[in-house]
Amino acid sequence: MFVVAGESLIDLVPQENGTPLPLLLPRPGGGPYNTAIALGRLGEPVAFCSRVSTDGFGEALLAGLRRAGVDTSLVQRGPEPTTLAVAAIGSDGSAGYGFYTEGSADRLFELPHALPETVRALALGTCSLVLEPGASAYEALLRREAGRGVFTLLDPNIRAVLIPDADAYRARCAGWLPYVSLLKLSEDDATWLGGVPEGPAAVVLTRGGSGLTVRTRSGLEVSVPAAPVTVADTIGAGDTVNAALLHGLSERDALSPEGLSSLDAAAWTEVLTLAARAAAVTCSRTGAEPPYAAELEL
Repeated sequence: MFVVAGESLIDLVPQENGTPLPLLLPRPGGGPYNTAIALGRLGEPVAFCSRVSTDGFGEALLAGLRRAGVDTSLVQRGPEPTTLAVAAIGSDGSAGYGFYTEGSADRLFELPHALPETVRALALGTCSLVLEPGASAYEALLRREAGRGVFTLLDPNIRAVLIPDADAYRARCAGWLPYVSLLKLSEDDATWLGGVPEGPAAVVLTRGGSGLTVRTRSGLEVSVPAAPVTVADTIGAGDTVNAALLHGLSERDALSPEGLSSLDAAAWTEVLTLAARAAAVTCSRTGAEPPYAAELEL
């Protein structure tokens, strides 16, 4: 089983760009939520670990997880409202966000008891690592599970608008790296952090229309081009990459630092190409709608 831990929220996606008050369509979202959905759609056994509101949006989020085959037994519930993210779509399909997070349910996540022994990998990232008091609980989860040998994927997915002290957060990110097996960064993330960090067994850098690159601790570097696509928007593309990477590594029995180090250039090319294809499908659709396995001919 995979476990994805972090926030779920509602993306309010504009239906028409360039107007002062566009019609906003509510869509399920949040980086970890999207990653869990994508893993479920790829046919992987996956559980979502978070705190979700009991409001109508929260019920819709849980329904989306269940439709994708995601186990919700690790989800905590609370009466606080669901976090909202208002998206602004650029002319190239890129998305920026404004967040409404004060007093929301996902911020009150508490460290769960030990995860099931069947857990093969834990994925974390995005807003959940910023917003206290839940951020400290997610950090404790990362450290605890890595300490017992669980493979970990971290996607910081930096949302600078939510980070009051950039230097303090950069230092905090650096403190997580010894507990991270695979680090996934966008080019924007790497720039904000001051470069591509070292420490994890492998770092995958997403470069938008220029493709993906992996750099391993052993010195291997492999790049693949982006898959051709007409972009509707980029919402959920990076989250889909997370899921495709985990799926591809699982298929190669490489969910360990040693497994990552054992992959050669040809194997990494296959894994990254799968991730690029999956992200392209997501980019071709409005909102975070990752592909099903059948769409990738898996």
